[in-house]
Amino acid sequence: MAAVAVQQVSDLLKDGLHISPKTVASRPQEKNAAVPQQPDIGYDPDETKWKARTARRLLENPSLPNTPLPEGFPKKLVSPLMWEGKDWTEEKQWVYEMTPEHLKEIDEAVKHFRSLGKPFGHVKASTFPLPTLGPVLTELARELHTGRGFFVLRTIPVDSYSREENGIIYAGISSYVGNLRAVQDTPAVIAHITDLTKREPSKTLGAPAYTTDKQVFHTDLGDIIGLFALEVAVEGGTSRISSTWRAYNELAETRPDLIKTLAEPWVHDGFGRSPAYIVRPLMFHHDSKISIQYARRMFTGFLALPRSADIPPITDAQAEALDALHFLGEKYHLALNFQKGDIQYINNLGIFHTRDAFVDGPEQKRHLLRMWLRNEELGWATPPELQELWQQLYHSVSPDDHTFPLEAAVRKQTIGGVLKKD
Repeated sequence: MAAVAVQQVSDLLKDGLHISPKTVASRPQEKNAAVPQQPDIGYDPDETKWKARTARRLLENPSLPNTPLPEGFPKKLVSPLMWEGKDWTEEKQWVYEMTPEHLKEIDEAVKHFRSLGKPFGHVKASTFPLPTLGPVLTELARELHTGRGFFVLRTIPVDSYSREENGIIYAGISSYVGNLRAVQDTPAVIAHITDLTKREPSKTLGAPAYTTDKQVFHTDLGDIIGLFALEVAVEGGTSRISSTWRAYNELAETRPDLIKTLAEPWVHDGFGRSPAYIVRPLMFHHDSKISIQYARRMFTGFLALPRSADIPPITDAQAEALDALHFLGEKYHLALNFQKGDIQYINNLGIFHTRDAFVDGPEQKRHLLRMWLRNEELGWATPPELQELWQQLYHSVSPDDHTFPLEAAVRKQTIGGVLKKD
């Protein structure tokens, strides 16, 4: 693969990136070169910096593309989950339109659950009966785990229901897709994703979910992400997804050293909490499957939660790997036409996602409800490094104590500034 490295450097230099071997050779003699420093990388990916870093690293070590893949990691993934955006030509390939009969079943299921007088945490298939829609959802859940990894359910008439009823509908439908709901902010199992910059001081916002900013490609926590659109933006806010398996195949072929980097331990910022940081890989090979779990802000910071200065910095290789993931996500992404009343489900272990910046209006404000789900029957085996976290997500709080907040609030783990410590 040395020839690949030479060609990559040549291509990058053609893009106007002037990095001379002399400059590279002088780097070890720079003052304080032995002291690890955080690379020049921010939350917003910079393609020019990424290409420059790639060119420099390949000049420093042209043998990087000859790096063996980590033991057991496949040279190529073959699966319906290995797709590119251009493979999908019309949205009926991933959108399931509910019938009037389905909507009637949902309405009756809401009334049935309310009549039971049970806590919200007990919304499940047996308490939210969907005689004809339920089997459809069960099959769509299989699509998440063994097929393309995503689908959109269209569409709930959200304006016909109260906020509380929409929460029950969302939980009831989702219980057929994933029977376990993760705690996102103890003991809440539903989170509101909406712009809070006009309500919350900027010094407390440490995650882009609560702004109108463009996000970068990332994963959430858990096996399945569900997003329910109570309202969409006036402009922008397009949801974009991309197959991490497609990104894996390209890196395995051209830059296996970056696969090795992703599979090695990374320092995840605790942002002032205890412990100050945790260490785990971003990429896992377990039970014959490749999965990725990461959020860029854990390594670069975001707004009120900058990267902590007193923890080990990420390496130059890790910085390149972060950018490579993002730009491969962009290269092969699919844009979803997410409409009001839609529920979008994606396999969070095999697909990463992002959203465009957006503009709200005085009366029309983008507002999503989010759940993190797991299907105990179909779910992928959890890598050992994630098992403790998954236990906390799905089993630390009894369903009796689960809550469905009716209003948006900043998740504790993303509060910055003076409030960032627990």
